[in-house]
Amino acid sequence: MLSRPDVAVIGAGPVGLAIAWRCAARGLRVAVHDPAPGSGASHVAAGMLAPVAEAYFGERELTGLLTASAARWPAFAAELTEAAGADVGHRTEGTLVVGLTGDDLAEARRLWAYQQRLGLPVTPLRPSQLRDREPALAPRLRGGALAATDHQVDPRRLVPALRTAAERAGAVVVPGLVTRLSDVDAGTVVVAAGCGAAALAGLPVRPVKGQVLRLRAPGGGGPGFRHVIRGYADGERVYLVPRDSGEVVVGATEEERSDTTVVAGAVLRLLRAAVDLVPELAEYDLVETLAGLRPGTPDNAPILGPLPGRPGVIAATGHHRHGIVLTPVTADLVAGLIVDGVADPLLAPFRPDRFGTEENTWN
Repeated sequence: MLSRPDVAVIGAGPVGLAIAWRCAARGLRVAVHDPAPGSGASHVAAGMLAPVAEAYFGERELTGLLTASAARWPAFAAELTEAAGADVGHRTEGTLVVGLTGDDLAEARRLWAYQQRLGLPVTPLRPSQLRDREPALAPRLRGGALAATDHQVDPRRLVPALRTAAERAGAVVVPGLVTRLSDVDAGTVVVAAGCGAAALAGLPVRPVKGQVLRLRAPGGGGPGFRHVIRGYADGERVYLVPRDSGEVVVGATEEERSDTTVVAGAVLRLLRAAVDLVPELAEYDLVETLAGLRPGTPDNAPILGPLPGRPGVIAATGHHRHGIVLTPVTADLVAGLIVDGVADPLLAPFRPDRFGTEENTWN
């Protein structure tokens, strides 16, 4: 164990480990505190790198950060693969966004129009063009679009790889629970504790429950489709993420709840929507049902930067459903802030003080 680290990172999810890796690689002594590294939201996450499909109304600044981070992912994945000696499942086939009914397609088109106004690459496709790309899609789909730059990575490969890379760079993982910031002695403390940042640092982070299913193609083969598929099926939103291993991740609910119970109704809704879009999934094995807690914030954007009134403490939390895609940019920005002492302009919209004072707003 380090006598007194330059940096202590609280939280060993993708964001915390990537920050630790970047800081250790730049010569700092780094300790990472977590009682169960990689057991949080990332263990449930599907790993979509989707700055286009996740670009929603009223989130222009967040969309800019998502786009900046997604652009870093190819180089980040290659560097991490070399540093850790492990494949992280980075795939670049792109994402198909589809609508099952006329109403579903109308809702999707409204969002595509907004995304295109932002200059994002969205290419509308006719039903026949969709099935040319993915013959497994249901023949009654009304239409869709291609988001060619929306990719994927496997979080269950990513987290171990980040830990290996961080430790090879000199970081030390401390398997313990931090309940008070005063218990950590380091030059800089980074709060990357997900939902735990609320109790730990008084930050306005709340749990947002997500229920996810994992299916497996029969016979040990790969899934019958290559693209990530995000769809609207009779008003139900669903995503389907194929893995090389034969797994398909199906998700996800978004609930203002703090429990991690999987309920039959959610499984039914997700499976119905998934099979409506890709009928062959009805024959896949259901191998896992799981619920996790995303760290949400009042404006759905992460909290990044120094905490007001707490010298030497930096927040890197509140990534909500974007933690995987935002891992590279968060790590670069926070490590740059620590090492160089200069805040990149990209951090400005996501500062902790944008919510006002803790007494007035955060609790």
